[in-house]
Amino acid sequence: MTVSKQIPVIIVGGGQAGLSVSYYLKQRGIEHLVFERRTKMHSWASQRWDSFTLVTPNWQCELPGHPYDGDDPFGFMRREEILDYLQRFADKVQAPIREGVAVEQVSIDDDGGYTVQTSEGNYRCQQVVVASGGYHSPIIPRMAEKLPAQTFQMHSAQYKNPQQLPEGPVLVVGSGQSGAQIAEDLHLAGRQVYLATGNAPRVARQYRGKDVVEWLHEMGYYDISVEDHPLREGVRDNTNHYVTGRDGGREIDLRRFALEGMELFGALEDFEDGELLFRDNLTSNLDQADDTYRNINARIDDYIAKAGIDAPPAEPYTPVWAPQQERTRLKLAEAGIASIIWCIGFKPDFGWLDAPVFNGMGQPKHRRGVSPQPGLYFIGLPWLHTWGSGRFSGVARDAEYLGQKIAEYESAEVADAVSA
Repeated sequence: MTVSKQIPVIIVGGGQAGLSVSYYLKQRGIEHLVFERRTKMHSWASQRWDSFTLVTPNWQCELPGHPYDGDDPFGFMRREEILDYLQRFADKVQAPIREGVAVEQVSIDDDGGYTVQTSEGNYRCQQVVVASGGYHSPIIPRMAEKLPAQTFQMHSAQYKNPQQLPEGPVLVVGSGQSGAQIAEDLHLAGRQVYLATGNAPRVARQYRGKDVVEWLHEMGYYDISVEDHPLREGVRDNTNHYVTGRDGGREIDLRRFALEGMELFGALEDFEDGELLFRDNLTSNLDQADDTYRNINARIDDYIAKAGIDAPPAEPYTPVWAPQQERTRLKLAEAGIASIIWCIGFKPDFGWLDAPVFNGMGQPKHRRGVSPQPGLYFIGLPWLHTWGSGRFSGVARDAEYLGQKIAEYESAEVADAVSA
């Protein structure tokens, strides 16, 4: 294989994580290149719906050298505002990025370095940072193949607005952050929505005078590392709580949607003989989500009491609706469902990375982004180190740490070369 150029460090991915690492490498004077197969921040521009907002307050946006710089720190940036914020960050970093260049394979050389095969040629480097995130391949179940050809189907990553869809009722599958918010978007647009729920938890937006995120920040939750979390690495498998920043921020209560005409079901299991088949677990899904909601509020209550904080009194949550009888079968044609939106997540795809660092689920093994393979790092993954690792609030801390590790590795390589 012909190698066109030698670069000390190559970063794969030009989103906020990759550019954050570039920021710290530039500070240290470490030569590097960033490869982005599409354009900077591509997923933010292409995989978010029109009414998308952050679900965490703007003050939590702390990219390297680029904290939130708007006039609404306790608000929630809309999609276009997020893109503007990210563009200003990219303009500050001025990363050495090659947009439109796909990394096709990364392999380990005999001397411990790496060969990086790209769509524009081959490179060799001593260190590689994988900043492509963990959400690569949209999950659509095989049962989708059995649905009638005229049923319009899309993944949440493709959804933009209700006008994309054919007229008629819509089935949304999944009630995590994307599913709950897309169901709300369609509901507010006047569409008849059927929602197949999952085991996603929920959280209050405001509680006892503050946004719940602000309380949890004060309580130190966002500084807890994976190693210190009670679930350890298992926390990486948790589904995000559903809540929204829409219209200034509010909680999402699926029970209220049901009162307003949205029809809720348990988890979707199959499609047979023209019927959608659901699990008999709607009640438990709603109850478990509410239990998480109450537990978080109770932890805030304990914190307020122990710290002696003067806060408004608690307002206990009372369910506004409960299913009287769960439907587990729904005839697709009779319901008139014309569209299905799959909101059941993504799976990782690191097939281009030839390195012995993956577990049986295809997830990379690492400790705070440092893999067991020398010179190979990961960033931008959920709970890489803390809750904020995959978000604007914690990626800077992770990037700075990796910048230090990359510098240490480079210094050790130079020292070995000199001693040899």
